[in-house]
Amino acid sequence: MTNTRIPAVRPKQPAAAPTAAPAVAPRPSARDRGARLLATLFLAPTIVGIVVFTVVPIVGSVVLSLFHWNVIDDPSFAGAANYREVFGDSTVLVSFRNTLVFMVFAVALQLLIALALALAVNGRMPLWLRSMFRSAFFFPLVLSAASISVVMKYLFNQDFGMVNWLLGLVGIAPVPWLTSENAAMATVILVYVWQQFGFSFLLFVGGLNNIPKEIHEAASLDGATGLRKHLNITLPLLSPTLLVASVVGIINALQVFEQPYVLTNGGPGDATRTVVMVIYESAFEQLRFGEASAVGVLLFVLIMAVTALQFRLSRRFVHYQ
Repeated sequence: MTNTRIPAVRPKQPAAAPTAAPAVAPRPSARDRGARLLATLFLAPTIVGIVVFTVVPIVGSVVLSLFHWNVIDDPSFAGAANYREVFGDSTVLVSFRNTLVFMVFAVALQLLIALALALAVNGRMPLWLRSMFRSAFFFPLVLSAASISVVMKYLFNQDFGMVNWLLGLVGIAPVPWLTSENAAMATVILVYVWQQFGFSFLLFVGGLNNIPKEIHEAASLDGATGLRKHLNITLPLLSPTLLVASVVGIINALQVFEQPYVLTNGGPGDATRTVVMVIYESAFEQLRFGEASAVGVLLFVLIMAVTALQFRLSRRFVHYQ
């Protein structure tokens, strides 16, 4: 018997799929190009303004902080000498301490007053009365801080100020509002808060109007009333607005200048001297622009650090609907 060799049958390979042609992005139409050009033209003034008035001054301040310069002579490179001098200057350190103390009390008082008034205005009252309160509370913010401080300086004068005159009517001895170390800082904080709380007030009014009324009605049906309703419902729903108001309030408070400069000129002693006052005095009175820039850079770093900390903590306390 003859052995017949049967050839092995190889499995049929599937035919290779045809290679797809590379996708070609459609060319933008003339209408799309016109829309992009128009958007660029609208954004250009803002971008140029940010670069010219924000980025360039920041970079210039950082560079200038590394030099000694008095405007008259040519600048000379100093390296980190300006920063060493700043950290060794007791006046600068006191100004940072005063600014931080001012920030804590001023922002806390500003937010508390603004929130209380916003809750009161948002309650049941005629529309005309609500509009009047909104305008009255916001009005100080549109005035010049320097002009307000000049008026307040006369009102809080120890000898002939109206505040002490009113206190004298009820038998209270004159208070050294602007000449006592403890009272001077409190007076500066009160004047600052009186002018600035209108901004936070409007933010809170807008935030309260965005809270659905059905939530408060449901809470009332569950028995929540008064303070409990505000703590458990209003404040959590208002937390994004509180974050914005606190961030803006802290940034503004860390840059306070007009009120302490006009009211007390940083006194008595250095009790109300702030960081921006030190920058102004170093640069424009003593012509030490390098040292002033170094203080400004440190203030910028402080503001950025505090703001970053606020947004970090906001992950736990801010609730979005």
